[in-house]
Amino acid sequence: MTADVFGHKHALWLKILFTSFMLEDEAVKSELYDHAQIAFRHLRWIARALAEKGTAYTYDRDVDLGRPADTFEALKALTGAVEATMALYPASVLSSRMVTDDEYLIARLEALQERPDTNAPVTAFDRHRTLPGKSLDQPQTDALTLFLFEESYKEYELILIYAYMQNESGNLLERDIYQDLIDESQFHLKSFGNMMAQMGILALPRPLDERTYKIDDLDAFIRNGIAEEENAKEQCRSLAEAVRDEELSAFFDFINFQESYHIELMKKLLAQVSPK
Repeated sequence: MTADVFGHKHALWLKILFTSFMLEDEAVKSELYDHAQIAFRHLRWIARALAEKGTAYTYDRDVDLGRPADTFEALKALTGAVEATMALYPASVLSSRMVTDDEYLIARLEALQERPDTNAPVTAFDRHRTLPGKSLDQPQTDALTLFLFEESYKEYELILIYAYMQNESGNLLERDIYQDLIDESQFHLKSFGNMMAQMGILALPRPLDERTYKIDDLDAFIRNGIAEEENAKEQCRSLAEAVRDEELSAFFDFINFQESYHIELMKKLLAQVSPK
């Protein structure tokens, strides 16, 4: 396995994930999201294989969502991305597993394109900035837009940082805590990504600089992470008040309460890495 394969798999994970966000058919979205989760497991396994060989990897990526006009165009583009990535796998047991997963995904993408009822316009990039059934004024819309861009990047960043640190750690408790934090951030990214698509403002989060995830001072990183979670809680609370919509406010309160538990997980992690 090579660092180049890791980079291409990272891009493919994002391509599958954000294609799931951009489409409107709930069954298709759900199926693609499941395959994105499989691709993320592939990414973790590749990272482990590289770590075992002492091979460094980065989160550099080359991915373009394009602007597909409809579902079929999006699925066709995704099929091409899967095929291009498969061609890079070296011969190994892990590659054999990834190939069979990817072949099934391609078969499903082709099957979906044979069903005319699944095709629909893609409006995830048209910047209409409205939510179905919601009447937000300009300040509310602006506040929600800014929040979604900032928080989708933060969740993407945390997923990758925690995955990197999990791969570096040999401590079972630390790895378990990282997994909980990854799972929570995956859910938040899904929630925010789908909301961005509904508003026509879907966009990939910006790439990470190596200094973001190659951590020299773990104690300082965790303490800063706790402060960031506190800030995220305040942003959720402020947004819940600003939108003045019962359903949206309840959702952001829900995220706020989850962030509270993230802080407790990180405090547990801090006690593990810097015991008093």
